[in-house]
Amino acid sequence: MIEPQARARAALEALFVGDSLAMPVHWYYRPADIFRQFPGGVQDFHDAPVFHPSSIMSLHSTRQGGRHAGASKPGQDIVGSVILKGKRQFWDIPNQHYHQGMRAGENTLNAHCARAVMRSIAANTGHYDTSVYVQHYIQLLTADPPQHPDTYAESCHRGFFANLEQGKSPLRSGAVTHDTPSIGALVTIAPIVFAERLRGNSLPAVQDLCQQHLFLTHPDAGLAQVCHAYVSLLDQLLFRDETDDVLSILSHTARQSAGLNLSDLLARTRDDSEILGRKYSIACYIDGAWPGILYLAARYLNDSKQALIANANLGGDNVHRGAVLGTIAALCQHSPQVHELYHRLADHIDLDREIDSVTGWRCQ
Repeated sequence: MIEPQARARAALEALFVGDSLAMPVHWYYRPADIFRQFPGGVQDFHDAPVFHPSSIMSLHSTRQGGRHAGASKPGQDIVGSVILKGKRQFWDIPNQHYHQGMRAGENTLNAHCARAVMRSIAANTGHYDTSVYVQHYIQLLTADPPQHPDTYAESCHRGFFANLEQGKSPLRSGAVTHDTPSIGALVTIAPIVFAERLRGNSLPAVQDLCQQHLFLTHPDAGLAQVCHAYVSLLDQLLFRDETDDVLSILSHTARQSAGLNLSDLLARTRDDSEILGRKYSIACYIDGAWPGILYLAARYLNDSKQALIANANLGGDNVHRGAVLGTIAALCQHSPQVHELYHRLADHIDLDREIDSVTGWRCQ
């Protein structure tokens, strides 16, 4: 019998592995470009390439969420002045990699936000609180020198700090843009679920906590519904019996939360790109990313490492999909291969301590 604490630890390890594996090819929108730069596709951790064939980072606003809105408005840059200090000069370069300069095995900003969640839980006697987390979040993003290696911050982060600079409360600074309902919002959810459920908090109470957390940076009702389903799925997989049919659990979630018939989809699909790339978008938007994750979790039910590799090579917002997929896949099936990759992450020693604070389970 696998203890829930051990499952939670494996899931959090896989979250960071899924993020880092996909980092070098994050937001590549032509999978052929991935295989051109990485013959045979991404199979391991890699440095971020210098040239990014699909990058539109230069179109994104450095003063708020979203993209440039024509003529510049008065006011300071958020990027470089408030967050991502020392990184502003990289934003106006065509074909600039979103994670320029990042090394193999490093984690992107949203994964570092998940670490901030874990540190906030450790600082609050093992429980999550929005007021405690938001201070860790602000500290992480405004630190000088930076406490993470990333160059890019999603629209949600830029919008949050633009509102904060205008005097809004940290608990009311979430900004709404075209990409608020995005998969990146779910990257930081799992540590809250595991910490609270392993300490006996009820599932409905944890779902409410997760929605409060979600709305700090992603205030969107439709996204909240998916988050509710995600929390329920994590709970079912965390506390399942060894004899439970994991595919049935995934199929029920897919049907209820996405109107998706997984069995039919798996029977009719020959190539993953038929699902992620044709049927569903590989972009960040939750209406494509969530069913895509459920499909990949089911498709590679017995090989979570291959699930993460397949996800990376599909491109698009594969970093954030990978973090959420890794969490689900590791709860479905323990993978020594993913555990081995975890121990090659750049920050795995610090991560061990942070994960311990959530799960109470020390890896041997």
